[in-house]
Amino acid sequence: MAKYRTDCRFFSGYRPCGFGEDCMDCGDFRPATPEVLLINLDAMGDVLRTTALLPAIMRQHPNARISWLTRTRAAPMLRGNPLVHRVLEWGPDAFAALQVLEFDLVLNADKSLAAGSMAMSVKAAERRGFGVDSSGAIVPLNDEALHLYELGLNNHAKFNLNQRTAPDLLAEALGFVHERDGYSLSLERSSTLPKHRVGLNTGCGAAWPLKRMGRRVCVELIDRLADSLGEPILLLGGPEDDAEHQFLLAELPDKVVSTELTRGVMQGASDVDRCDVVVTGDSLGMHMAIALHKHVVAWFGPTCPAEIDLYDRGVKVLAEVDCAPCYRSVCDQPRFCSDRIDVPTLHQSVLDCLHARERGQAIDEVRGASWWQPNPV
Repeated sequence: MAKYRTDCRFFSGYRPCGFGEDCMDCGDFRPATPEVLLINLDAMGDVLRTTALLPAIMRQHPNARISWLTRTRAAPMLRGNPLVHRVLEWGPDAFAALQVLEFDLVLNADKSLAAGSMAMSVKAAERRGFGVDSSGAIVPLNDEALHLYELGLNNHAKFNLNQRTAPDLLAEALGFVHERDGYSLSLERSSTLPKHRVGLNTGCGAAWPLKRMGRRVCVELIDRLADSLGEPILLLGGPEDDAEHQFLLAELPDKVVSTELTRGVMQGASDVDRCDVVVTGDSLGMHMAIALHKHVVAWFGPTCPAEIDLYDRGVKVLAEVDCAPCYRSVCDQPRFCSDRIDVPTLHQSVLDCLHARERGQAIDEVRGASWWQPNPV
């Protein structure tokens, strides 16, 4: 093997690296140091949000070679990311590879038994984030992770006191400096799909049904927006949203256009990319819109708005309830927070975002600009 520099961050042993054939004397040699394993298995939106950490890792370690372990469903969102060298899909193939691979640094973003156990079992010189002890309890692995760890154990602190975003908290927990780098999502953009100024994401994960905007709110908002803009609203979501789309198509046949819901996560991202502004709950669709630099009008009920960074490209609208956030998947209230969102506020927020986007202004400069006409004469 003396002919090859297998410790170069560009060398795979599978195909030419692109810098030439003389490996030993290559002027583009970059030692792959440190070898980093990033573990993030859980919610797909969280996986996408964690991409905001990648630039911080590379600032501290410019020659790092990053392997990312995640679930198969999230893997397409990481492929093609220039800062991720290797995507490992949770399962037998990844487990076999991890018996051989050695890492200088393991970063586990997930507070879960599966992710924590993997963080403890791989060969590594240093581990940060979250692991598990011999009794199966989740524990912080470094001093910097203690704040985020304890925040998850104190509802008052998490729900009422914390004002820091999730990317900021995670960067600190894993030992990096947060600079609001933003998410990254590599997407092959198509010029053939029709564009829409506004998309409405009806989707939410099956575990969090209360993140789905109520039907009455959707109908009233679409009706207002379509009249204001003089064009239909694009419905966004996944396979689980077919019933919602069919309902809205029946209620407002001339004011909505539905997307194909069964073509996979990256097609869903492509549909989000067709919009200038996306109205959404705290969901994967919201994270996609943030990653694709769309303007976002995000409503919040069960979850914490402070944890979400819209990167100065959006507006947060809170449900008109006293019990939020609650992080509950079921509700005993007679009227859910998903039905208690002020539609005029949502409507005006969308118009403000469109105005800001078209004029290249900050949202704060146009808030309250009710005089703006979407189709000026």
